[in-house]
Amino acid sequence: MSDGPDPIEARLTAMGLCLPKSSPSRANFLPYRRSGNLLFLAGQICEWEGVPQAFGPVTAQTDLMVAKTAAQMCALNLLFNIRAALGRLDRVATVLRLGGFVSAEPGFASGPMVVDGASELFIALYGERGRHARTAVCVSSLPANAMVEVDAILEITPD
Repeated sequence: MSDGPDPIEARLTAMGLCLPKSSPSRANFLPYRRSGNLLFLAGQICEWEGVPQAFGPVTAQTDLMVAKTAAQMCALNLLFNIRAALGRLDRVATVLRLGGFVSAEPGFASGPMVVDGASELFIALYGERGRHARTAVCVSSLPANAMVEVDAILEITPD
């Protein structure tokens, strides 16, 4: 980490992506909580600046790329909150764990491939530091009837 431009944000821009201008909470919880060098990020749904963009449930007929893009949007909201908590995205030492939840019809077996949309973004941005342990489960519903929700636990560089 340095005082110059944030290389993670530059990489995000080079990928043609940007962070939302806001990521409001939908209920009575904190978007993140820090304990020592750990940052716990609350689940983020596939919404943009508070407006849901992709809705569940995912079915066998759903285009997998649409669902992966919804998971990527969740990751962009997580990144917004990382920057809010730390000031810079390059303060992430390691992405320890992602938890992914996919609103899906019973028997949908591709939930992990949907959550790959979030995992792949963290790996593209952080390289080996972005590789993480993960849970990906299908559920019957999510807040605002969202298609996907993702949360995270990070190790951060000391102040």
